[in-house]
Amino acid sequence: MTGYTINIFLNDERLKKLEEAQLTDQVKEIDGKKAIQVAFSDKENKKMKKGFPDLVFDASNGCVIPEHAENILFDIVVTAKTVDVIKFAIMKIYNPLAGKPTR
Repeated sequence: MTGYTINIFLNDERLKKLEEAQLTDQVKEIDGKKAIQVAFSDKENKKMKKGFPDLVFDASNGCVIPEHAENILFDIVVTAKTVDVIKFAIMKIYNPLAGKPTR
């Protein structure tokens, strides 16, 4: 299923929330920083590129989304107590009308 990931870099406050949600086993080290990763497929990648045309992927197909969307995604992860939330989260962070002219 996965081919891409959204990297959510963590500060002390976010780490504390992950501890409360019992998700510290999901924390990884990326470029010397602590992060969690939310995986998504090719189909979701198309939506992500439409919603966030400036997305840049690293060598491992990881990306960082804009701060507002990242905050929403992080809150969903903590509330759901899992990183397997992209199907639900994409409805909250993806704007299907992004980049389309108004009539």
